[in-house]
Amino acid sequence: MHDVLKYVAFTSTASGGNAAGVVLDAHGLSDGQMLAIAADLGYSESAFLFPEGGHAYRIRYFSPLAEVAFCGHATIAAAVALGERIGPAVVDLLTQAGPVQVEITKGDGITATLTSPPSSTRPAAREELRRALEALRWSADDLDPAYPPHVANAGNDHLVLAAATRERLADLDYDFDALAELMAEGGWTTVHLFWAESRTVFHARDPFPPGGVVEDPATGAAAAAFTGYLRHLGRLDDGEVVTIHQGADMGRPSLLTTTPVPGDTRVKVSGTAVPIG
Repeated sequence: MHDVLKYVAFTSTASGGNAAGVVLDAHGLSDGQMLAIAADLGYSESAFLFPEGGHAYRIRYFSPLAEVAFCGHATIAAAVALGERIGPAVVDLLTQAGPVQVEITKGDGITATLTSPPSSTRPAAREELRRALEALRWSADDLDPAYPPHVANAGNDHLVLAAATRERLADLDYDFDALAELMAEGGWTTVHLFWAESRTVFHARDPFPPGGVVEDPATGAAAAAFTGYLRHLGRLDDGEVVTIHQGADMGRPSLLTTTPVPGDTRVKVSGTAVPIG
């Protein structure tokens, strides 16, 4: 019998954040069984851990439709679940995107801070951008020219697009099938739409058709890729803290904080998580 725990990550209350299933010992589960558990839960992703001894684990992530190489919010949820059982610790996770270390600390609740896989970014191709805007039902005038469209990676690829106004970001009504087709061709996990409130405070929304989900309320992997993108553009210094508000427009307010690792392309992503019934 494999216990399936349920958490919401990047929130301190059960009414916010992004839900994830967590199986702390998935030895004996087949790929089909893990996919079936994820589909039955219906969360954007669920995490399956395979203890390797000490504080080392292999970890795999499944959306309701497919396996995902790396998932931030499910990592935070799994780390908090571990922290409730083992206390403060440094946990080494081996993901399909590479090794990810997570620091678990206790204060007013449990906080988990993951260090992402190396980040990278490239300008979006003209045709990629044209098709993305068409699927989103946005025009070029809806974009903030201060932040060029890119495809950023910190474990998965994400198309990164800056909305010119908070109102544009709030009005999300896109062509699910058209965006899903484009994302499948590009191998993108989400489209990370954001609006810059200030130099280090952002509001974000992440359409997630590849997972069979219209929108993700908190996306740690995209937050890491986005932070790497900001540093690549020279808009962020090493060690500077970024605050990302996500999920508010869909009634699941979430809070993510990220920090570029000095002298490295990796990014630290921090958050809390709470169990749900």
